[in-house]
Amino acid sequence: MDYWEHKPTPFLIEFTEDFGIRYYGLAYILGFLIGAWLLNRYYKGGRSPYDPNQQTDLLIALIVGVIAGGRVGYFLFYTPHLILSEPWKIFFVWEGGMASHGGFIGVAAATWYIARKNKESFWLTADIVCSLAPAGLLLGRIANFLNGELWGKVSHVSWAVLFSTAPDGGTLPRHPSQLYEAFLEGFVLLAYSQFRIWKSPVLKQHPGSLVGEFLFGYSVLRIIGEQFREPDAALSLGMSRGTTLSIVMAIVGLTIFLKARKRPNAESS
Repeated sequence: MDYWEHKPTPFLIEFTEDFGIRYYGLAYILGFLIGAWLLNRYYKGGRSPYDPNQQTDLLIALIVGVIAGGRVGYFLFYTPHLILSEPWKIFFVWEGGMASHGGFIGVAAATWYIARKNKESFWLTADIVCSLAPAGLLLGRIANFLNGELWGKVSHVSWAVLFSTAPDGGTLPRHPSQLYEAFLEGFVLLAYSQFRIWKSPVLKQHPGSLVGEFLFGYSVLRIIGEQFREPDAALSLGMSRGTTLSIVMAIVGLTIFLKARKRPNAESS
């Protein structure tokens, strides 16, 4: 069977060997633009208390949280040896290396800061913020595919791809697991979160519930995606690092969800 051979490049447009318009950069920019558009829609639709000026502050805080949390998480969870040997590389964002679980922690910190600054409900703010994340996750996974990283396990399905960046040099067909994850973590969660915001009273009746649903849902979908992805170097109890972290996140999400269902509707802390 003839498989499609993917010869990845990190650049959409390359001006020099190390400079150009990168897919990662575009993914982040588009992700935040979609987030800005959604925030504006929420405000106009009476779903969010954040006016345009506050939305700008929220987006800036989220940008810092995503980048800082993603980089620190990548170093802590996937390359801890670099913390002591080459700690300065944490600032080399152009070299790639972001951990979604670390990004979530950074976003949580940014959400707490903005809610406190504007004297708004932390849980309501967190519900709004978590609904913005799937768009960025979808675009980020597409960038993973275009960059030829986080490839899937060897497979002979008709849609398998030959990745020239894989250890085998592109001789073995593999699952395009990045695209599976883009659909699961991105599209599915985006559709679900928008349905909950626009078609249910979850924001008013159970603040925090959507956060729990998102964290649990992301974890389950991530674990499904991990079954098709080449495991990372570090394994825990026979599971990939992503699966291990997702199990912890699922427990946290379920706990938040159960507490939110018991929380009085009028609570705003």
